[in-house]
Amino acid sequence: MAKKDYYDVLGISKSASAAEIKKAYRKKAIEHHPDKNPDDKGAEAKFKEAAEAYEVLSDENKKARYDQYGHQAFENGGGFGGGGMNMDDIFSQFGDIFGGGGFGGGFSGFGGGGGQRRVKGSNLRIRVKLTLEEIANGVEKKIKVKRKVQAPGTTYKTCTTCHGSGQVTRIANTILGRMQTSAPCNVCGGAGQIIDKKPADADAQGLKVSEETVSIKIPAGVVDGMQLKVSGKGNEAPGNGISGDIIVVIEEEQHEKLQREGDNLHYDLYISYSDAVLGTSKEIDTVTGKVRIKVEAGVQSGKILRLRGKGIPSINGYGRGDLLVHVNVWTPKTLNKQQREFFESMQEDEHFMPKPDSSDKSFFEKVKDMFS
Repeated sequence: MAKKDYYDVLGISKSASAAEIKKAYRKKAIEHHPDKNPDDKGAEAKFKEAAEAYEVLSDENKKARYDQYGHQAFENGGGFGGGGMNMDDIFSQFGDIFGGGGFGGGFSGFGGGGGQRRVKGSNLRIRVKLTLEEIANGVEKKIKVKRKVQAPGTTYKTCTTCHGSGQVTRIANTILGRMQTSAPCNVCGGAGQIIDKKPADADAQGLKVSEETVSIKIPAGVVDGMQLKVSGKGNEAPGNGISGDIIVVIEEEQHEKLQREGDNLHYDLYISYSDAVLGTSKEIDTVTGKVRIKVEAGVQSGKILRLRGKGIPSINGYGRGDLLVHVNVWTPKTLNKQQREFFESMQEDEHFMPKPDSSDKSFFEKVKDMFS
């Protein structure tokens, strides 16, 4: 089933400000919060859907990618991964929106007095190089990553400073009266737990480095510099925290013969003067293999042959680009005596005189056609 537009999920327009996006999410989250709708799977799904929309639209970079590429920019780890984020993830990431006791602590997990806020591990950032063929067809990459995991034998106990809440409350006297503020506990870092026992090879947080092979599914049509997210495969957090993510940065390798321009591809085909006069057929490279094309007799240098659907699939799923073959007639630089005599005899021949007609487009018309 196709995902609902994020703007429709929050009931806002594309021109909504950051404050309007936050306000809309807050309203939806309150309406569909699990504590208000116990055992209602539909409400829970809408709650997660709203959180997913806010996670993207509240981030300027993610919002720009979504506006340009739609949901496919966040598939296979690019965003929430199709609802892969659980309730604890949502509470941990967006609990601050409901902070300050605005609901009297009535909602669990939101840091307003209703429960411990779970600490999230740090993210890992990796670069993945892709060939043009891999980009055109989509690919699954298995990457070895070194990530921090909880060392076997590590145990934790409740933090005696915050008593497991992960937060400390301070009361200050101001000209407006007594003000109460909450901040993450500086002893446990907001985890609510501290190290009890740990093995010798673990760090101060009870973590150790482990190498793991991670499978990353990359959709067809990605572009150089695009970032995808693999949820939960970053560094683990101490105690009962949640794992960070892997941020995958796409690097596009240059193809030997094909040049990419958006979803279209360009190929320079060089033919001899005799091939241009007599016509020929040539085998050329495409991202799906080699194909043979026919070059008509009398073709002019600069002619562009369009092979529809032989380009890159749109990341938005709107069809596929084309392959534009640029015909270049190669003029010989040296001639033997017999060849020179032949061309000298043809200099005044009417068949060799330029006679462009309406079908022979100018350079600017050809460029216009390329972008049409």
